[in-house]
Amino acid sequence: MPPLPPDRILRRRLEVGRRIRDARTWANLTQERLAERAEIDRKTISRIENGHMSPSLDHLLDIAEAAGVEPVCLVPGGPEPWGRPTAPEVP
Repeated sequence: MPPLPPDRILRRRLEVGRRIRDARTWANLTQERLAERAEIDRKTISRIENGHMSPSLDHLLDIAEAAGVEPVCLVPGGPEPWGRPTAPEVP
């Protein structure tokens, strides 16, 4: 089994995967439907969303188009038009 990548890369993968999942659910798409629209295998979408692999630039662009968001929304630091749920404040 190959060694794990450094923590910073794992954190980045998880953040990109979360953003893709958020964009997909915001667009009301299943992984299957997103995969069809982006012409990417559904297992690849799952692996990316779960941080098991990094998307190629081509995949990132195809996923953004399929979900109806700008590619910058899928990378750390980019805008999140779907909003991000926050935990309620505890008094």
